Amino acid sequence: MRRYWLRAEQFEGRCIGDHVRIDGDELHHIRDVCRQSVGDRFEVLLDGRAHFVEILEERKRESVARILEVRDVPPLPRPHLHLVLSIPRFPVFEAVLEKAVELGVASVQPVFSAQSFLRADAATWSAKQSRFQKIIVGATQQCGRGELMRLAEARPLAEFRTELSERINRTKGGRCLFAYEGGRHADGRPIPTLSAREALRDWEASAARGELQDVWIFVGGEGGYSFEEVEQFRELGWVPTTLGEQVLRVETACVALVAVLRFELGLMREPTMKS
Repeated sequence: MRRYWLRAEQFEGRCIGDHVRIDGDELHHIRDVCRQSVGDRFEVLLDGRAHFVEILEERKRESVARILEVRDVPPLPRPHLHLVLSIPRFPVFEAVLEKAVELGVASVQPVFSAQSFLRADAATWSAKQSRFQKIIVGATQQCGRGELMRLAEARPLAEFRTELSERINRTKGGRCLFAYEGGRHADGRPIPTLSAREALRDWEASAARGELQDVWIFVGGEGGYSFEEVEQFRELGWVPTTLGEQVLRVETACVALVAVLRFELGLMREPTMKS
């Protein structure tokens, strides 16, 4: 079944029998691209609910549909996964956004780091926000999740990391890991890393008890993390996590880490559907 994400102001009501107005970009997508017309039925998503509608009337600048059924879409299960990504090239970032939505990531926090594609150009980043949001909406429609993934404003890595560390220490409900392919100190000593299984050794039990509420996954850009940034992570007690001998592309590392966490933390269980 086709699904589309609409804006709250397009709903005259959210109960069976109420009308939904389809206009703007959504009208172009539904009418012109997907060729939905009078009599066609599909779902429209908003705020954790799926509304099964039928198009009643087509006008020049809008279509009018009636709600036939309403069902709740299960919320993202806890712990929520948050991806903190050093900004890569924009095509790579867009691919990560799409896959993160489909894999149930709650939010993406872009950061400026020593080797990120953008180092501190907030204006260039902000100009892309509209396109990024369209990618999130499109992926949400495709996979049918009931809430949009949050895309935060880009921030310096050091600033966000310090703030997050303080929050985790205060609330005790979060954990962090960062992907690192390994390396050596200036004096030649190897920088120790843990496998994903070792890093998550006690996390599954914490998640099962409801103690683990949020997990932040840090992934570097195409250049990875600098040695200075790695040391700053380790000073906070966050141990580098390796994904094996091969050096993975940014988008591959993001998908691999999120998939491993979803499996290990029991987030791939069968959803409970509510009507």
